[in-house]
Amino acid sequence: MQLAASIFKAYDIRGVVPDTLNEEVAEALGLAFGTQALQQGEHTVAVGRDGRLSGPALSSALIRGLAAAGVDVIDIGMVTTPMLYFAAHTLCRSGIQVTGSHNPKDYNGFKMVLGGRAIYGDDIQVLRRMMEVENWQRLDGGRVREVNVGPAYHDRIVGDVKLQRPMRVVIDCGNGVAGASAPALFRALGCEVIELFSEVDGNFPNHHPDPSKPENLQDVIRTLRETGAELGLAFDGDGDRLGIVTQGGNNIYPDRQMILFARDVLSRVPGGNILFDVKCSQRLAPAIEAAGGVAHIYKTGHSLIKARMKELDSPLGGEMSGHIFFKERWYGFDDGTYAGARLLEVLSRSPDANAVLDALPTSFSTPELNVACAEGEPHTVVAQLVELARFDAPAKVSTIDGVRVDWPDGFGLIRASNTTPVLVLRFEGHTPEALHRIEASMLTLLRQAKPDAVVGASAH
Repeated sequence: MQLAASIFKAYDIRGVVPDTLNEEVAEALGLAFGTQALQQGEHTVAVGRDGRLSGPALSSALIRGLAAAGVDVIDIGMVTTPMLYFAAHTLCRSGIQVTGSHNPKDYNGFKMVLGGRAIYGDDIQVLRRMMEVENWQRLDGGRVREVNVGPAYHDRIVGDVKLQRPMRVVIDCGNGVAGASAPALFRALGCEVIELFSEVDGNFPNHHPDPSKPENLQDVIRTLRETGAELGLAFDGDGDRLGIVTQGGNNIYPDRQMILFARDVLSRVPGGNILFDVKCSQRLAPAIEAAGGVAHIYKTGHSLIKARMKELDSPLGGEMSGHIFFKERWYGFDDGTYAGARLLEVLSRSPDANAVLDALPTSFSTPELNVACAEGEPHTVVAQLVELARFDAPAKVSTIDGVRVDWPDGFGLIRASNTTPVLVLRFEGHTPEALHRIEASMLTLLRQAKPDAVVGASAH
């Protein structure tokens, strides 16, 4: 069959409906994935979908394909991506979530788990080749049953997380699928919840559900100001990422969240390996080490982080994009709702949650910046930068994912995105002066490899 190569990303399958992604593609994926699952001894696959308008049709087609391949399907309906992961940890070992994540409303896609392992990279290309040549099997006997995982998921979190005192919080689900489950869960934990945009609506009529973008947090900031609530939580479209806003309107970025989470986890897992990606603050590693942990910096990508955490037996991992992975007391997958619950558990021990958050180590940093490139160009540019990156001591150069240069007073990063044809840049300094110096040094390096580079704001 004819497929658009562009939909097969590094960590998932994603495209515009119906231009590059449609029911035919979804059914073919079901046949290919089902065939692979059976080859690996997996006989059951859970399927969920987020709140996008194209979700029901794509999910039905996917389930049709899986059943036709001879797989037993557990249809868990409209759920967050973490609830699909929960099903793939408690009901079976494999699952597919139909989700467009934080992309615009005309997008949709598939996040996949096979045999307890996130599918990414070469595994996705293997599926692509199977679909192109229609190299799948059809077997009788594939059955479909519906299961509501909501109560088990709810009870698992409420049974695990204990708040020391009630808290009054604003929760903004941005009309994403978390609106169907998160507000009730936080109430069950003992919170007074002020809800924003909990109605699941794939048109996203109020703002886009991407809490990594400051413009999408303005409603939370306004509501905190108007109500005097203690804290604001914001979720992305499929519920696997969390945004945190203080009463004073400060955005607590995920790398600062990780400092708080690492201190808490390490109090119970001394000497634990804590993992984070190359985009995270230079302040994070020393904070992990001060709390008695071992800091590990790694490549960006939720599937890559999950795989590396398994190798290191890590109790906690996180990414600057907002994916936080708790293995301690949880399953090791990224879950915005669970991360929010763990956050409140820690903060409820203090009479002033905002003072705790505002006291976290901070720096002066740019948001994520992008340089648009031609298809295939980013990795070529980064390969040149690796060769060109020569900095005098005390600068330290890491090439684990792009080029990251750490100075005693900050860092600069240039890496290739694995999902879109852009270079990703981030700069941080302990002072404004250090930030400007580092940014200038890194842009000078970049223009040696790409003289026409135009730096712009990130557009997810």
